Amino acid sequence: MNTQLPPQDQVIVLLNCDDLIANTFMQSNLGGRTLKRYANPLLFFADWEKSNFNLVAIVSQSEVLGTGGISLLETLVNKKQISVPFFLVSQQLSESTVRLTLKAGVADVFKLPIKKDNIEIRLPFLIEKWDALKHANTVPDFHKYKTPFIKRVFDVFFAGMALIMLSPLLLTICILLKLESRGPIFYYALRVGSGYRTFKFYKFRSMYVNADKRLKDLKHLNQYAPAAEEAAESKAEEAYLCEECKAAGTGCQFPIYSDTIQWCEKQYSENRKAKAGSAFFKLKDDPRITKVGKFIRNSSIDELPQLWNVIIGDMSIVGNRPLPLYEAEKLTTDKYAMRFMAPAGITGLWQVEKRGKGEMSEEERLMLDNKYAENHSFWYDIKLILRTIPALLQKESV
Repeated sequence: MNTQLPPQDQVIVLLNCDDLIANTFMQSNLGGRTLKRYANPLLFFADWEKSNFNLVAIVSQSEVLGTGGISLLETLVNKKQISVPFFLVSQQLSESTVRLTLKAGVADVFKLPIKKDNIEIRLPFLIEKWDALKHANTVPDFHKYKTPFIKRVFDVFFAGMALIMLSPLLLTICILLKLESRGPIFYYALRVGSGYRTFKFYKFRSMYVNADKRLKDLKHLNQYAPAAEEAAESKAEEAYLCEECKAAGTGCQFPIYSDTIQWCEKQYSENRKAKAGSAFFKLKDDPRITKVGKFIRNSSIDELPQLWNVIIGDMSIVGNRPLPLYEAEKLTTDKYAMRFMAPAGITGLWQVEKRGKGEMSEEERLMLDNKYAENHSFWYDIKLILRTIPALLQKESV
């Protein structure tokens, strides 16, 4: 990339930036460089490949492990061969996440609220010095973990055979889900796996598509006072967005997708935890879960679509469970980062260890994840699979 052209011929791209952030950059003195703004990376890729303008920097507003964070940088470097400085504008930052971004090759990170003075000093400097800095500090390989050939062959063979053998069951579940309720058969959420890579994590849908809106239709089942019913109805009608996403001002950072339907996974998870032990709105048998959904949840059949994740290489049969974005953001310290240097898997060490031993603390689970990352091998995986089979016969489910 020729960065020696006059500044007015150089282009800085803004991705996913809201109006406030975009205006701050546009009002900054960037040495006469042109700013181009795109609502998403796909629009940028199409325009850049068509016009081939002199791109000198990319600024993305996203959380570190969000879709516009280091996973986007991976796509830029490895698939699009774009090696200009990449900047992040994020709401949630800590010392460990900043350290992670720099190791991943991010040029710099701006924490909200963003300051124009910082932009004017840091952006032009890094653009002008990028070639020297890039050669001095080579951007590390994102794929620190490489799936061994024998493990990959086993994964594809095992998952392929499982899908073939279970195809009558899978087809039956698809038909039953369609017959019982309107809506898509599958949904997906973004998960973080090996090397902090994000991917689409598939499951069977087990709830009605308008699950939370149905709360207001279920108030006659509430065991508590009318005031609580009114509060529950009011809360059900609120925009389904967590406080962190509202503060970021860019929409949902942790979406769950099902065709054209979208939920905020973090808010959904928090609400489920709150309602589990709350007298605010208590239902003995939650009618939002379909009958088929209850069965596939209790039997873990809703997890079977993850075999497709194995086929396409996002996951392995054995590995550490991939985490939601908001959980993975918290595990970037040196103590627990090791878990991400192992494959993401359907089953693993902590699932086997947990069976029949009651509740397992988060600390114990993370230590087992680290232990697997340090010791995993093909034959170790075979041993865990053999241990998983008798574990599945025990009453406790994970």
